[in-house]
Amino acid sequence: MSKFRKEDALEYHTQGRPGKIEVIPTKPYSTQRDLTLAYSPGVAEPCLEIEKNPEDAYKYTAKGNLVAVISNGTAVLGLGDIGALASKPVMEGKGMLFKIYADIDVFDIEVDTKNIDEFVNTVKNIAVTFGGINLEDIKAPECFEIERRLKEELNIPLMHDDQHGTAIISSAGLINAVEISGKKLSEIKLVINGAGASANSCAKMYIAVGVKKENITMLDSKGVIHKGRTDLDQYKSFFACESTKINTLQEAIKGADVFVGLSKGNILSKEMVKSMAKNCVVFALANPDPEISYEDAIAARQDIIVATGRSDNPNQVNNVLGFPFIFRGAMDVRATTINEEMKLAAALAIANLAKEAVPDYVNLAYGSKNLSFGVDYIIPKPIDNRLISAVSSAVAKAAIDSGVAKKIITNWDAYKTELDNRLGKDNKLMRSLANKAKNNPKRVVFTEADTYKILKAAQVVRDEGIAKPILLGKKEKIQSISEENHIDLTDMLIIDPYIAEEDRINEFGDILWRKRSRRGLTQYDARKLMLHDRNYFGAMMVEMGMADAMISGLTRKYGQPIKPALDIIGVQPNVTRVAGLYVMITKRGPYFFADTTMNADPTSQELADIAVLTANTVKQFNITPRIAMLSYTNFGSATGDVPNKVSKAVSILHKNYPGMIVDGDIQANFATNNELLKEQFPFSTLADTDVNTFIFPNLASGNIAYKLMQELGGAEAIGPVLMGLNKPVHVLQLGSSVREIVNMVIISVVDAQNQK
Repeated sequence: MSKFRKEDALEYHTQGRPGKIEVIPTKPYSTQRDLTLAYSPGVAEPCLEIEKNPEDAYKYTAKGNLVAVISNGTAVLGLGDIGALASKPVMEGKGMLFKIYADIDVFDIEVDTKNIDEFVNTVKNIAVTFGGINLEDIKAPECFEIERRLKEELNIPLMHDDQHGTAIISSAGLINAVEISGKKLSEIKLVINGAGASANSCAKMYIAVGVKKENITMLDSKGVIHKGRTDLDQYKSFFACESTKINTLQEAIKGADVFVGLSKGNILSKEMVKSMAKNCVVFALANPDPEISYEDAIAARQDIIVATGRSDNPNQVNNVLGFPFIFRGAMDVRATTINEEMKLAAALAIANLAKEAVPDYVNLAYGSKNLSFGVDYIIPKPIDNRLISAVSSAVAKAAIDSGVAKKIITNWDAYKTELDNRLGKDNKLMRSLANKAKNNPKRVVFTEADTYKILKAAQVVRDEGIAKPILLGKKEKIQSISEENHIDLTDMLIIDPYIAEEDRINEFGDILWRKRSRRGLTQYDARKLMLHDRNYFGAMMVEMGMADAMISGLTRKYGQPIKPALDIIGVQPNVTRVAGLYVMITKRGPYFFADTTMNADPTSQELADIAVLTANTVKQFNITPRIAMLSYTNFGSATGDVPNKVSKAVSILHKNYPGMIVDGDIQANFATNNELLKEQFPFSTLADTDVNTFIFPNLASGNIAYKLMQELGGAEAIGPVLMGLNKPVHVLQLGSSVREIVNMVIISVVDAQNQK
């Protein structure tokens, strides 16, 4: 579970444009004609069409891809009844998840009332705007009545995610966990601790997947819900058990096959777990502290399957596995509701996906060579790109089969392809790499640790478990900056080379001298460099195994940290020169740009070498490189120094690396537009693939391109990644942000893991 501090959360929400979401035009608006069509008088035409046929709203407006996330703030996360306005950051966050996971647009709406009639009427009156409604953080029992009434009166997909999200995901996990334990759903004894909205919906969903109602025991804060109690509402009464002899959790759980916790932390003891049946299942879903910690649960007994709501444990029950894709499928067929058949279809799709072979990028993210269906993998991981096609298509089909869909899909393969292409296959690259880094954090030495940004980034990567920072700089200054900015340096090694032990300075200097003595470096100068240039000291720490990677460059020109790295660490075998790579994170996925920082005017052979270096680096990210060698020409359409050398470089690559997907010389627009490329140059080896890697003919074009993409195209630039060195040394852009530094640390740690 990621750690953060109050000031980090507040800064995240205030930096740049306040909040987390914005509205972006989807049509041209640069000319007077555009504006005439967009508004008056042109807008009258679609208005009149919708007046004649209301279904045309899906054709002419954003209604079909627009969800309202609506709350009154009465049951927010772990915060309780904080009010409608205070709930807004949560609703914006939910909107962000809809967008990044399923490409669904969201307006968050906070309704300032606790009155059921007022709330229902407000939602009814605005529902015409939306293609779907996600109710959020509304307390029980009011949420039951609100959802029931709105589902009866509206004809668009509507779901209270707090009730049904956890129910759907945990049902998928339950199906698989019970199968692995060698039992049958119809025979298990199941205990649910908690009786709120989520528990109520979970119990009903468990019955839908095969659990018998009479085998469910539910507890609230007063104990077991049984028919002898007189304080039960209609929702709790439905699950009241016959026996009045058991009242406590300790009594109820004895001999149980499954425990599901939807209550509060640390109420399930090891002794209670030991009293459960053989091959038991424990879903401790309270957040942030589960009913029993994962560690305590598996320590209590070996024959156990455990799931929690935490990302740092196996089997995370996370609602993001469900709601984005459920709404995606429901809205794509214009379903008039989200019914039980659709929820069940979602649960089964999620359960079935866990049984399929896990993609390499998921294994990469979680530091595993082979995640597979079993005790520690009963539900898919949130970063699994297959969720959108698997779950959304299952929900859409269930809507059609149950008769609530207004739009019928006939070509399911085409629909799944459309879903897969909505966000791009590799849009979760940095999350995958961050997860991989956390699985085996490395020691990263920061040579400019007496700066605020470096110290802040060091705190972040330490808190996140991404890396183990080593700080180089003046100790008093580092401590002063950390105290002034409330940065916690606990467990971080601080080394001040200026007052380091003389023996270490001399040792490092003498090693450098022996490496460079035939290049004119004297012993005195080598020791002086170690004393006064932290880049030399840091590079030597990496060389000597005292650190696994080095980060520098925040306050210095790009070339200054590179020379020490070349002098001390050197290049990899068979590498003639180092090169710089930028990872450009875009809405279409990541793209890789090289060489953007090192080689001013490479020859054909050097361009080929850069392409090989880049291909090997891209493969480390578990992505197949598809490389365009760029020029201002297409396959010899003109002659000149640039196209000639690019064409020759491609010939070298085709001859020496026949398996590499590469072609050129090619213009950037053809490289990025596959339809255009196939139309004009169908012979190209890139004609049937999407290019993700670009090799520029010289430093000027590469450097200009990535900076234009960053500033005008809205791409996030991660880098430069320094390729070709024997050990990981990465140089920041001058003045990098804390976020950019953290991203470079992630790259450095993964680089170090791969080199190990």
